[in-house]
Amino acid sequence: MSTETAAPSTVLYPPSSTRPEQRFTPDGSEELERHLEHVCARVLRGVRGLVPARQLEAVYLGGGYGRGEGGVLATADGERPYNDLEFYVFLRGNRHANEWRHARALEVLGEILTANAGAHVEFKIASRAEFARQPVSMFSYDLVAAHRRLFGAARFFEPCAHHGHAPRIPLAEGTRLLMNRFTGLLLARERLDAPAFTPADADFVRRNLAKAELALGDAVLVAQHRYHWSAKERHRRLRFDLAHGGMPEWRDAVLRFHAAGVQFKFHPERSGASRETLCEHWEQLAPVGQLVWLWLEALRLGTRFPDARAYALDPRPKFPELRRWRGVLATLKQSGPRTLLSRDPFEPVRERLVRALALLLWAPGALAHPRTLARLQRELQTDAIAAPAFARAYLRLWERAR
Repeated sequence: MSTETAAPSTVLYPPSSTRPEQRFTPDGSEELERHLEHVCARVLRGVRGLVPARQLEAVYLGGGYGRGEGGVLATADGERPYNDLEFYVFLRGNRHANEWRHARALEVLGEILTANAGAHVEFKIASRAEFARQPVSMFSYDLVAAHRRLFGAARFFEPCAHHGHAPRIPLAEGTRLLMNRFTGLLLARERLDAPAFTPADADFVRRNLAKAELALGDAVLVAQHRYHWSAKERHRRLRFDLAHGGMPEWRDAVLRFHAAGVQFKFHPERSGASRETLCEHWEQLAPVGQLVWLWLEALRLGTRFPDARAYALDPRPKFPELRRWRGVLATLKQSGPRTLLSRDPFEPVRERLVRALALLLWAPGALAHPRTLARLQRELQTDAIAAPAFARAYLRLWERAR
């Protein structure tokens, strides 16, 4: 099995080079490294057994372990992987047709390998031709700039070189990152407010708090066109930029949270914290999240918003770059036929989600005000009146829109 890491770069994707010293983690034990190497070997054997050779172009490990920054979970039985193992299977031909043919078999393979890996094994079918046509995103940059190659040509990503240029990542990607992580904050709040609170709930909440902590600083770097695939390098840049760059008053809090997020990313742990401790953590993080969100959205949309309520109720599109006519079928698929009865049946689902998220996270009085209550019910297509029911309605729409 060949392995390769693309050289660290924030400019264009450089020539690939083989690096035998490549690791999956920053400082995991040799036993853990060998375990992950064996998992990759089993993955490649499984994929090659399922996909005809004439179709298979390349197999890559992406995510933290593909970049050499995977999390190391210390247990009584030794070190274990913590994050998902994300494998990208590039096939010749139409991606949708390939998904129809191979997705279920790869899903079953992932389920079989997960038990042995000790972490969730996930496969994503991709097309290099389609990938090359797409604009750069945080995901595409991370994959092209740093990865582990299991199979395929050493210069496989050359036609996709623009994806290795981090300054081209649009500001909307920062918004999407925060939207993902703040959805985690919303779900964490729901668990914190539930009548029962289990150790599994504590672990879920702590994990989502850590993801949001990391995302605050990462979104700031996207806004400054300073993003980098390495979390270590991102923190170094953030520390330098916030110390020298006249950032808003929340800069110290963002830097502190980012440091905690990086620490958790590399050395996660099962949380034994109490509900009260995690509630306090959430209450410290969420207001800073609102400040960063409004700052980024003002920069991206060219409009200042005094608070989350004003942002949610402002009628202007939050994603003006989305082509409404191309999203009609997607909206119907994600929201169902009931959306045809809404105020704007062709509005992208992401517009509704982002407005609802702002109200549910940062406008605690929204449910007591008839106007915002009705707005939330309309956005989420629900007759809910209580926060937990709204969170569940949000999650249903979110899952369908992903």
